Amino acid sequence: MKFNSLWQKRKSIIFTWLLSYSAVLFVPMIISLIVYSQSGEALKSEIHRANDSMLRQVRYTIDTQIDLMKRLTMEITWNAKLQDLMYSSKTPGDAQFTAYQLVKEFRMYQTSYASIDEFYVTWDQEAAVLRSGNVRDVETAFKTMHDTGMMNYEQWTDTIHHTPHNRFLLLPHVDSAKPQTGIAYLTHLPKDLNGKETGTVVVMADMVRFQKAIESISGFSGGQVLILNEDNQVLLSNLPVSINQDLLLKRLREGNQVMYTPTRDGDSELFYVQSSVSELKYVLVIPSSIYWEKAEYVRRFTYISILISLVGAGVLTWFFMRRNYSPIQQLVQSLTDKNSYEEQTDWNELSFIQRAILNTRSEKEKIALQFQIHQNVLRSNMLNRLLKGKLETVIPYEEAFKSFNMQLLSDDFAVILFVVENDESLSSKLPGIDNNERRKLLQFIITNVVEELVSHYHHAGYVAEVDDMMVCLVNFGGTDSLHLKEELHAIATEAQRFLLRYQMDLTVSIGGIHASLPGIAEAYREAVDAMAYKMVLGKQEIITYDEIRRDSADNLAFGYYYPLQVEQQIINFIKVGDYEQASKFMDDVTDRNFNKPIMSLTLARCLIFNLVGTMVKAINELGDGESSILGDNPLWMDKIIACDTILEMKQELQMLLKEVCAFAAAKLENNVSQERAESLRDLVLKVTRHIEEQYRDSNLNVNTIGEHFDLKGSYLSKLFKNQTGEGLLDCINKYRIEQAKQMMKSKQDSVSDIARQVGYNEVATFIRVFKKYEGITPGKFKEMN
Repeated sequence: MKFNSLWQKRKSIIFTWLLSYSAVLFVPMIISLIVYSQSGEALKSEIHRANDSMLRQVRYTIDTQIDLMKRLTMEITWNAKLQDLMYSSKTPGDAQFTAYQLVKEFRMYQTSYASIDEFYVTWDQEAAVLRSGNVRDVETAFKTMHDTGMMNYEQWTDTIHHTPHNRFLLLPHVDSAKPQTGIAYLTHLPKDLNGKETGTVVVMADMVRFQKAIESISGFSGGQVLILNEDNQVLLSNLPVSINQDLLLKRLREGNQVMYTPTRDGDSELFYVQSSVSELKYVLVIPSSIYWEKAEYVRRFTYISILISLVGAGVLTWFFMRRNYSPIQQLVQSLTDKNSYEEQTDWNELSFIQRAILNTRSEKEKIALQFQIHQNVLRSNMLNRLLKGKLETVIPYEEAFKSFNMQLLSDDFAVILFVVENDESLSSKLPGIDNNERRKLLQFIITNVVEELVSHYHHAGYVAEVDDMMVCLVNFGGTDSLHLKEELHAIATEAQRFLLRYQMDLTVSIGGIHASLPGIAEAYREAVDAMAYKMVLGKQEIITYDEIRRDSADNLAFGYYYPLQVEQQIINFIKVGDYEQASKFMDDVTDRNFNKPIMSLTLARCLIFNLVGTMVKAINELGDGESSILGDNPLWMDKIIACDTILEMKQELQMLLKEVCAFAAAKLENNVSQERAESLRDLVLKVTRHIEEQYRDSNLNVNTIGEHFDLKGSYLSKLFKNQTGEGLLDCINKYRIEQAKQMMKSKQDSVSDIARQVGYNEVATFIRVFKKYEGITPGKFKEMN
């Protein structure tokens, strides 16, 4: 049980601190290791820099000598007399004379290049050697210069002739100090015109001149200095080349050709640098025991410092851990009793304190959020009641305004309404946001923009949502009342233009200016009435109540133009497929009604519905069952009625008119061929004239007219309807009704008498037909006229 309790308390803060403080112990260890690493790197860097500096000093000294050797070689090679001797055809006597002059010039070279110990040119044509001041045969020259026992004559001649061009190598030299060896630079002269070898230029410097340059660096570093040619052959060394050093040289041959590369191999460190004037390499080999001596000292010092840090840190960790835990323990005891704390499952004091604080803050934030939500809801409800004219409240509105931090600047108020016309298109531009959140976002943007604009004009603006519209209640400041309407219009204009940046298309309406709180409801009603007129004026407009307000005298000046004759003409043009004439008449009707200051909203709606009804009448008369265009397009009526503005309705009507006229024209063309068109028109004219002449005959009907023209009555009626868009019986009845209307206007006869005069034996039949075409009874018509 005790073990389980200890295991549960492993999450206590004291154990966490113990682990944390223990982790701190690694800090001095890491610092010491970093110090050791940096110190070692610094030591190596300094050693590298010193060795590099010494190698570069050796390179400078030796390169100076090498440069003199190459320069002398160049001057000898391009000597005019040497070129004349080697590449021109001369008699033996002339050749010997030229050679004599050439060796005399060699003396001047010997004076100019005092650090060059020996130089000569082999003359292959004469098997001779040209030296400073003399010409010797090859064998004699060998004995004079190179016969030290280290190389025989054959080896020397083979070396002279077969060594690659422009190479450094070791050659014995009789006149030099021990070990009687010098570094020679061999350059082969170009071949003659016959392709034969001409000779070789050999320039030598004794080892002693190079030995002095490398003694200083070897004495300082305790290492061995090597000079290698481009084949990595050792030309000079201050110490004998050992086996281990041979391995290092092998590594050098396999390594990258870099200017400065330290490598570690066995018990030696290798550094080398490339000559700046030749293919030579200068190599420094240092024993590892000398190279790492200072680094070992740093390593030992680091280990001791780590040990001391561990002991000291352990003691301090335990002391501060116990000291810092006491306040935490007291805080936990103050937040809860012992029993409730022991019931915690995680046994971590900081987690317990954090949960307690988070729970308290969470409760506070929830309360603040709920309070803010209630404040916004209460403010919106107050504005709604005020705009709707509900003035009976428990708390006066003046006090309510103060409680919501809403300042009343004066007793003058106005209302501005905002409607977002492209609400659906904004949904696609804000993916991932539901409708409720999107609506709140739009309300937030409009509220901030409008209230800021109102305050810019030194007024107070308060925005709320009422009946799916954003309403701004404007309380005017103490400015000149003559410009208040202009400022309202400016606010609406700037808000509309600014919110267009957020791709909001707004329609704005402005009510009148009213005094006192009860006038707010009147201002809101006027703004709503003005907003309703967007149907006539169009969307994205700024509509003021002053624009739509008219008195009774103004109403008398505006009539309603859409006579039955015009409607019938439009129907007839549609039925015969004449889109241009039908569109012209429809435009004439709308222009005569809407090209006025502002038409009554009620009359505008009536006109649009009448135009829609005209389309329905024409389509029904065109339809013949299954091929009816109205049946093929069941939603077009809903689209027209769903339009918000007159302009949108006119556009939809024009589109439908074009489609229906095309359908009627195609149908007329299919039913009547071009060959019979003229005869049918003549037949229709005769039938019409016959009806006008015989309309008084009560026996006049479709069959009697068919017998008169030797045609079947039903067939004649179909031909007549296809040509005129109107049935034959309808034509008879309409003509009789028109004649009856004229008689009722000019005569005092009774309805029954007029019925008999126009061909109806039964008065009831006449009344029924008259009401069908005129919408009223003959008696009512007679009273009206």
